[in-house]
Amino acid sequence: MSTLGRGAPSAVALSVAALVTGMVSLQCGATFAKSLFPAVGAAGTSALRVGFSALILIAVWRPWRRSLPAREAGWIALYGAALGLMNLLFYLALARLPLGPAVAIEFAGPLAVALIASRRRSDFLWIGLAILGLLLLLPIATTDGLDPVGVALDLGAALAWALYILFGQRAGRVDGGQAVSLGMFTAALVVAPFGVAEAGASLLAPGILLSGLAVAIMSSALPYSLEMTALRRLDRKSFGVLMSLEPAVAACAGLVLLGERISAVQWLAIGLVIAASVGITVGSRRSAPQAAILET
Repeated sequence: MSTLGRGAPSAVALSVAALVTGMVSLQCGATFAKSLFPAVGAAGTSALRVGFSALILIAVWRPWRRSLPAREAGWIALYGAALGLMNLLFYLALARLPLGPAVAIEFAGPLAVALIASRRRSDFLWIGLAILGLLLLLPIATTDGLDPVGVALDLGAALAWALYILFGQRAGRVDGGQAVSLGMFTAALVVAPFGVAEAGASLLAPGILLSGLAVAIMSSALPYSLEMTALRRLDRKSFGVLMSLEPAVAACAGLVLLGERISAVQWLAIGLVIAASVGITVGSRRSAPQAAILET
């Protein structure tokens, strides 16, 4: 059921702000992570990112201070497994695909969640705008040039992202800090064997460890904590379509940090996904009282 009705409009606005801040941090971290691929590979970079994030979040939230019922532990384990697979598969895809197309393809996951959760006809207009924007960001005319293995890995990451949203809402019903820290620890257990197999002792080099820590802070610890906060106040539909900002943020990160030029079509795509995000946010705020009644 919807969780949007839990807070006033100001709480919804704070959730949206948290989500946007997390996306900016995430994409800046992704551009930096690519620089580590030649040294420790995509799986090694993913292991560093998730491993350091788990250590940071456990130190901050100290999840052992609260008891955890078995049912909630199961949801957190599923949430963490989806989180780990999402990170690993996306980095493996990112080693074969450019950042913009990779983010756009992966976004099929949350878009599917938003579409399935939709209940109003007007929502399909905003979802349609988001999809159109994503298609414009993805260079459809040159898709034959995309690595097919990379595309397959990215679609796997999209599925994991959808599961992350669904399981994350369940896990977020317990204490948010406890859920995200234990979830990240589970994710680290999932990813670590792949990272060690690919990079071995190279993961322990001081410079690599320092870079991995920076990636972890920018790409996982901060954004996933902010997303967990948003998940506790936004319903699945709102969260999914608001995440349509992700490809736009990725394009801007590429422009600022990597010097990637943004074409007129890509700027149009950015405008479409922003319009979709604004539309779904306004619609969700108007429907908040009804959502509160439906909540169980």
